[in-house]
Amino acid sequence: MAMAFSLRRLSRNLLPARNIPPSCRVFPAQFSVTSESKTESRTKKVTDRLVRLIAIDPEGSRHSVVGLTGQTLLKALANANLIDPESHRLEDIYACSAECEVRMAQEWLDKLPPPSEDEIYVLKSSALRGEYDKHARLGCQILLNPELEGMVVAVPEPRPWDIP
Repeated sequence: MAMAFSLRRLSRNLLPARNIPPSCRVFPAQFSVTSESKTESRTKKVTDRLVRLIAIDPEGSRHSVVGLTGQTLLKALANANLIDPESHRLEDIYACSAECEVRMAQEWLDKLPPPSEDEIYVLKSSALRGEYDKHARLGCQILLNPELEGMVVAVPEPRPWDIP
């Protein structure tokens, strides 16, 4: 009984915690749940993460492609059945042999980070005469973001040795 009384008195003294600086509290203000963070999390929807693109297939037909922010362009094109997902099993530059090569206009290339040395090597090794197209990029190396909304990419014709 005496122990329960002392625990209640101790909890009454500790709960207000007005004299403890915010940086020393167990749950700082940054981790507390406020009404602002509740409403902010409610407004975040999947539609806010969508990135809409246009892809042009080898026959010249335009296709609407939808991807998610953070997803690779390869994944979005594979989901739209424009690139065979079996032709590029891994989204790893060291396992890539340029089956996911796409071409795009310079205005979109300027919005992307520059290609890595590994990506340039893969593009050069798969190109004729070792000179790669400056508008070519690997879809597995492009991460979608909201700045790429409306981007137009051309999916090249499969090479004869890539066709099963």
